[in-house]
Amino acid sequence: MSSDFEAYEQDFGTLTAEITNKIGRIPKLAGEEKTQLVLNVDKQLEEVRELMEQMDLEVREIPIQSRAMYNSRLKSYKQEMEKLEKDFKRSRIAYSDEVRNELLGDDGSSSETQRAHLLDNTERLERSSRRLEAGYQIAVETEQVGQEILANLHSDREKIQRSRDRLRETDANLGKSSRILTGMLRR
Repeated sequence: MSSDFEAYEQDFGTLTAEITNKIGRIPKLAGEEKTQLVLNVDKQLEEVRELMEQMDLEVREIPIQSRAMYNSRLKSYKQEMEKLEKDFKRSRIAYSDEVRNELLGDDGSSSETQRAHLLDNTERLERSSRRLEAGYQIAVETEQVGQEILANLHSDREKIQRSRDRLRETDANLGKSSRILTGMLRR
């Protein structure tokens, strides 16, 4: 299993090196060639995401004794992946700024500050989205726990009612037995 993980690591290294190279070339190109390169990088990033999922599955199958080492390696690969995606976003924003400048005939003097604001707002929006998703996930899990508790309480209530009914029957039978015994004693 670890050999599969190591093969995935090699594929990851190769793909990330290619992606990094292409991301660096995006701002230098123009026209259709640039568009094709952006699409190509997007496809390769999707391949890396799938590779990360495969690596995650492999780590889950590794014995617990050596799993921690593989988990830390996987975590560093995920961080590297996030950095690649962030760099790609920046290069795409630069690409869209250039297209806008070509269309509007802008000289791009204020585009740097606009780009910085856009990046900050995009990151803030992503953080907020992640927080909302985490909150939603917690709400769903809490609802499931609540449903389980209610189901348990319902079954416990039914058990208590059955026990109460049995006690009443037993009490009635004891009363009847007591009367019979009292009658027998009087005779």
